[in-house]
Amino acid sequence: MNTRELHAQLAQLKTAAQMVSKNAHAPYSQFPVGAVVLLKDGRQFNGCNVENASYGLTNCAERTAIFTAIAAGVKADEFAGVVIYTPSQKAYAPCGACRQVIAEFFAKDAPIMSFSDSDERQWQVQDLLPDAFSFQPGGSLRAKLQEG
Repeated sequence: MNTRELHAQLAQLKTAAQMVSKNAHAPYSQFPVGAVVLLKDGRQFNGCNVENASYGLTNCAERTAIFTAIAAGVKADEFAGVVIYTPSQKAYAPCGACRQVIAEFFAKDAPIMSFSDSDERQWQVQDLLPDAFSFQPGGSLRAKLQEG
């Protein structure tokens, strides 16, 4: 799938991201977020944020979607892009923890799209986290899988 097709597919997933945000458990922030990860074969995995009274145990929508895909057997080289919905005026970028997880599983040029009720923003993974943490010399596990 070329870049134009990928961006078109991501744009079509906006409704799914908005719908899954309605499943969020967000009693503390009152900020129900939805995310959809798109795979290269067109499959998609949805996620929403799940908050906990111990805030550090909260899971964001992006990570929920990625972890759901991994639990279903998806491999790192199958991820294509992410769409995020936030119920706000401003479209927000993923948090730091989500950026690191995204960098682990997505190519550095993979598109990340965030939209809200009146805004939309797009990045590539390398823009959001240009020097991602990795135990792998010279880059992430994802980069090493592409080389091999």
